[in-house]
Amino acid sequence: MAAGQPRRCELLLLAVVGLYMLAGATVLYLMHPASGLMAPAGAVLGTVAFITVSLIWQVAGFRGDPFLLPLVAVFSATSLVFLYRINPFYAWRQFVWLLAGLVVLLLITFLLHNYRVLADYKYIYALAGAVALLLPIFFGVEQGGARSWLNLGGFQVQPSEFVKILLVLFLASFLSENRLVLSEGTRSVLGIGLPGPQEWGPLLGMWGISLLLLIFQKDLGTALIYFGTFLAMVYISTARVAYVFFGLALFLAGAAGSFQLFGHVRQRVEVWLNPWRYVETSGYQVVQSLFALAAGGMTGAGLGAGHPGYIPAVHTDFIFAAITEETGLLGGMAVIVLYMFFVYRGFRIALSARNDFAALLAAGLTALMGLQAFIIIGGVTKLLPLTGVTLPFVSYGGSSLVANFIILGLLLVISHEAGEYHAN
Repeated sequence: MAAGQPRRCELLLLAVVGLYMLAGATVLYLMHPASGLMAPAGAVLGTVAFITVSLIWQVAGFRGDPFLLPLVAVFSATSLVFLYRINPFYAWRQFVWLLAGLVVLLLITFLLHNYRVLADYKYIYALAGAVALLLPIFFGVEQGGARSWLNLGGFQVQPSEFVKILLVLFLASFLSENRLVLSEGTRSVLGIGLPGPQEWGPLLGMWGISLLLLIFQKDLGTALIYFGTFLAMVYISTARVAYVFFGLALFLAGAAGSFQLFGHVRQRVEVWLNPWRYVETSGYQVVQSLFALAAGGMTGAGLGAGHPGYIPAVHTDFIFAAITEETGLLGGMAVIVLYMFFVYRGFRIALSARNDFAALLAAGLTALMGLQAFIIIGGVTKLLPLTGVTLPFVSYGGSSLVANFIILGLLLVISHEAGEYHAN
C-alpha cells in the first residue's frame, strides 16, 4: 500500500465502529429516553477519541498495524454499550478508564520506539513481579473469591494484571538469550539433549508462582494465564514439545495436590463438574449464565430485552453471557471471531519482527490475550472451571483495561519497527 494508506484504512474502520457504537447507544436511548442523551453522547465522544489517536499517528508517520486499533475499538464499543445497558455507573467509569488507556497507548507508541532496551531489565521485571504478587496476599482485599486487589483509597488496583506484562517481558528477554541452549541442551541423558539447572530453573519458578496464586490469592484464572503463556513462549522459543508436556505435568500435579489440600480449589472444581448441585450457593452464577446463553438462541433476545441482572458480577466475569443473551449465538461467535483475528494479527507481527526479543515479546503478549479470552469464555460456557478473569477490553475493570492498552501499545511499536504489515 502507498504511504499513509494504512492509517486511512484505519480511520475508515474506526468510522464504521463509531456507527456501530452510536447505533447501540441510540437503541438504549430510545428505550429509556428519560435518561437523556448520555449514551449517544458517550458513543460520539468515544468515537472521537479513537479517531484522534489515529489522526495523531498519521501526522507523526507511525507505521503500526492498522487493524489492531479498530479491533480494540469494537471491543470497547461493545463494552460501553452493554455496561450502559446493565448499569450506566459502570459505563461511565469504564469510559474514563478507556480515555486513560488511550493516553497510555499514545505515550507508548511515541516514547518506546526503541523498545529493545526493555530486554536489559529482565531481573528487575522478575523482582517487581514477585513483590506485586506478594502484596495482595498480605495487604489485599478479597473480591469474587480471589484475594488479588489492593485498596488505594479512591480506587482499587489488581497488580496481577500488570504482572502479566512483566512476565512476558522477562520471558522474552530470558528466552531470547538462552534459546540455543534450551533448544539443544548442554548435556545428554539417554540420548536427549537437556539444559542445565540455570536454564530449567525458571520453569520450576513459574510452577511455584502459579501455585502461589492458586493457593494464597485463590486466583485460578490468573494462574492458568501465567502458566499457559509461559508454556506457549517456551514452545515458540524452542519448538520442543517435551517442555510443554513436562510443564503441564508439573502444573497438573500441583493442581491435584491443591485440590486435595485446599477447600476453595476443590469447590471451584466441584462447581464446574456439577453447578446444579450448588445452584443456591457457589454454583448460582454458572447456572444463571447457562440460562442466559440458552435464552439467547441463535439471534438473541435483542438489545435491552434480556435479563442480565439475574447474573451476579455480570459486568465483569459474565459480560459475555449478557452479550450472547441479547445478540444470540451469532453475536457470541462474532466476538470470538474478533478475538481470533486479534490473535492472528498479533502472531503476524511476531513473524515480521526483526529480532528474537521482539518476536518472542509479540508472540507472548498475543498468546496472553488469546488465553485470557479463551479462559473466561470457557468459564462462562462451563467448558472450564470458572476463573474470574476479565474478558479483554470488554469486561468492566480499570486495571485490566489499562494493562490491555499497554499490551496493544507494545504490539504496535513492534509492528512499527518492522515497517510493514500484512493485509492478507
